[in-house]
Amino acid sequence: MTSSLVKTTDGPGRRVDITPESANWKYLSFAIESLTAGATFGDHRDGQETAIVPLSGSGTVKAGDNTWELSRTSVFTQMPQVAYVPPGMAIEVTASDDFEFAIGSAQAEGMYPARLFLPEEMKSEVRGGGAAHRQVNHIMAMPLPAERLILYEVYVPRGTWSGWAPHRHDGVDGSPYLEETYFFRLDREGFAMHRNWAPEANFDEQIVLHDGDVALVPKGYHSSVACPSSNMFFLNYLAGDLVGDDRIKPPCFHEDHTWIQDNWDAGAWTHPVTTP
Repeated sequence: MTSSLVKTTDGPGRRVDITPESANWKYLSFAIESLTAGATFGDHRDGQETAIVPLSGSGTVKAGDNTWELSRTSVFTQMPQVAYVPPGMAIEVTASDDFEFAIGSAQAEGMYPARLFLPEEMKSEVRGGGAAHRQVNHIMAMPLPAERLILYEVYVPRGTWSGWAPHRHDGVDGSPYLEETYFFRLDREGFAMHRNWAPEANFDEQIVLHDGDVALVPKGYHSSVACPSSNMFFLNYLAGDLVGDDRIKPPCFHEDHTWIQDNWDAGAWTHPVTTP
């Protein structure tokens, strides 16, 4: 196991727990919580904004004077509602039935009030082409307001790459500094692969992931691919130096691979490539 692979534990309870201390970075915390019907989760995060994303089941989220009902049949069939909670506000989640959700936080000053983001507010787009086409849902990204947190959900057909051309956002080559987690789900038995690499730092790691695993992006370029038998979903939480409207700043793409964005079919083979 590499340092950037985090395995989920069996529920109920906290199945994943990533903190700035455990990840050896500055801003971002990320966890997966699993509650049985009737169970309650409580939290209070001073100096941090928080986003809660339902993964399966249903529950009630209370934050200050706000009460929201969150539910989701499956990450593969529904976009989420996202509960946003500013710093210092008590959070209470009560499961109506078995309820699993992601919760992540980052340093913040309290620029924005508590609110619920709805699917119809979220931008959705298809990116890429060829063997690198995927659907990207901006579930809490610009123009939706937050201080540091940025959230995406991505749907990747089996045998397809995501994050191509490879990109980085670690403050190198003019890129913004953003920490990132990938929470992976697969719709059937199989695996995914994720690579992080920084040539100037002699850093290169390849991670094999299964359903429910998490990959960290500590530095460098990164991209992921689904095996040919499994469709892939992942949930991204990001946070870093960008604040407010500056969260729209793009990453830096690997210049050796950006050519494909002009023509995703350029140079593609058809079979047979050679004949007797």
